[in-house]
Amino acid sequence: RSLDRPSPWHRLDAVVMETPGGSTMSLLTNLTDRIRPQTTVSAHCDVPCGIYDPHDALQAAQTCIRMTELLLEGEGDNSLAAQNTRTRQVLVKEEHAKKAKDDILVIWTDYFKPPHLEKYPDLHEKVWKACQLGSQVKIGVNMDTAVAFKAALQEIGDIFWETKA
Repeated sequence: RSLDRPSPWHRLDAVVMETPGGSTMSLLTNLTDRIRPQTTVSAHCDVPCGIYDPHDALQAAQTCIRMTELLLEGEGDNSLAAQNTRTRQVLVKEEHAKKAKDDILVIWTDYFKPPHLEKYPDLHEKVWKACQLGSQVKIGVNMDTAVAFKAALQEIGDIFWETKA
């Protein structure tokens, strides 16, 4: 078939039909939906295969520490290039703080079960405090907070690995 000639199937998309509500839809879409109806599926967690690992959260927290170091080192330089670099560093710090929080929350909500909470009754508090630290890392530039955030995630990670053993 010639590349400059359209496929005969292109005409199906152009055919429209009036629906009872007065809107139009593609005949092809209508036929496709009838032949192959959409099915909704769900899973009990974000990672149905059971693969959980706090390493990604820790690595993201380490990135927050590094970006905090760089931001603190760049204080006082108000050149346009420095402002551009700081903007990018803040963006990376905020993205990684959010990622670390998201990763640890998935482990908290999907992996940890009542028997884990019986053995570690302060686990909810630890996760809550870690997430609060993550929020502080996002909105500020404080090395102590960034280090505390990673330490809190490490503590949760240690509990995670103890429960996996």
